[in-house]
Amino acid sequence: MNKRFVGYYNPSVILTYTGVVSTCLSMYLSFNGIFKWGFFFMMFAGLCDMFDGAVARKIKRNESEKKFGIQIDSLCDLVCFGVNPAVTGILLYARYDHEDTMIIGYFAGVLLILAAVIRLAYFNVTEEERQQQTTERRKYYQGLPVTNSCLMAPLSYIIGSLISKEDVLPYVYSFALLLTAFLFVFNFKMPKPHGKANAIIIILAWCLFFGVLAV
Repeated sequence: MNKRFVGYYNPSVILTYTGVVSTCLSMYLSFNGIFKWGFFFMMFAGLCDMFDGAVARKIKRNESEKKFGIQIDSLCDLVCFGVNPAVTGILLYARYDHEDTMIIGYFAGVLLILAAVIRLAYFNVTEEERQQQTTERRKYYQGLPVTNSCLMAPLSYIIGSLISKEDVLPYVYSFALLLTAFLFVFNFKMPKPHGKANAIIIILAWCLFFGVLAV
């Protein structure tokens, strides 16, 4: 109650906040038609999300900080990996003069955000229950983590550009959003990456970024 500012500002949540700032920059660039660098900062936000949990485990936190970490991570994930890819999809329709079919982009974006909200809320409940029962690190996710949209989005951009940028890119992107939304809420076990798996994901992200620059 004696804090001058509400909230917490330890290294792990600062890394999460950095991801949100990166996302804002990503959307700004996309609004200005600079999609390639917009995808770069979208993936950079994913990199921040990948390591904020690892940083959190290395610092001493009280119970309030732990609960805050769960909540703020999910709130930021919604913006970074739900709202941002959805907005980018709508902007792609405008960029390539597909205003008459933009409703498809709106529909795909709304479903992605809705699925992200459901998944993140469900994760918060189950993660808090899990932490009350054990201190072991999570080994599996239920469904596709929302962070993966920062990989699905640039991948679909590359595929759509290779096929035919102006004609089909927005539709390929919308299909990717719909598929991602389905995987967010589909109940399957997905191993949580650790160590070498994280290194592979980072390499994949760089490959996707260079692919985005090349098309």
